[in-house]
Amino acid sequence: MNWPAIRAIYGFEMHRAFRTLLQSIVAPVISTSLYFVVFGAAIGGRMTSVDGVPYGAFIVPGLIMLTLLTQSIANASFGIYFPRFSGTIYEILSAPISAVEIVAGYVGAAATKSIMLGLIILATSALFVPLRIEHPFVMVLFLVLTAVTFSLFGFVIGLWADGFEKLQLVPLLIVTPLTFLGGSFYSIDMLPPVWRTVSLINPVVYLISGFRWSFYGHSDVNPAVSLGMAVVFLVVCLAAVARIFKTGYRLKS
Repeated sequence: MNWPAIRAIYGFEMHRAFRTLLQSIVAPVISTSLYFVVFGAAIGGRMTSVDGVPYGAFIVPGLIMLTLLTQSIANASFGIYFPRFSGTIYEILSAPISAVEIVAGYVGAAATKSIMLGLIILATSALFVPLRIEHPFVMVLFLVLTAVTFSLFGFVIGLWADGFEKLQLVPLLIVTPLTFLGGSFYSIDMLPPVWRTVSLINPVVYLISGFRWSFYGHSDVNPAVSLGMAVVFLVVCLAAVARIFKTGYRLKS
């Protein structure tokens, strides 16, 4: 394993995030805080608790997951798309570095930034609502699994996109709606039976449910099933990235 090469890519991507601190860190935190204030104030006044958890605290895991999904995709997709756009991808591909090391550098940096954001939002939320984390190890596990999986997904999007507008296509039109409809702000057990069944088709439901269980011990789906689905998503994304490097899809165009 070429660790210096991985550190070089990882360090460059992390440095880029800190150069644009307002856009990379501050903006997502403010955006999520606005969700928290609006939904917590508007709905929390009418819905005092869900499964015995105050509504303001109930939505925190969903808000963290929303940020984690969108930022992981955005960080990783832009990270690999910009070298393609500028032409510097050829320098990376011609360097004595393997596909695994390239992915580790870009995906590792994207996942790290997303996890940092998630922890910042968690700390900020604790100032406003009473939080408890009943299963901290499981919480960290879901945090890392989700960040890595969707950073891999973002990496795939960054290779697929042939324009900056396409980088936002999947997050805005697919991932964000699935997250809103995946129980970020409500329990799917509150839905009629038919719609609850339909909701189980949404893969994000399993991530949010498992993550919320790590906080409060309540979930819409069996936590073991949620964890299993998270691992399946990871394997699918790894297979997609491996296929791309094997075929060279969009790497040299």
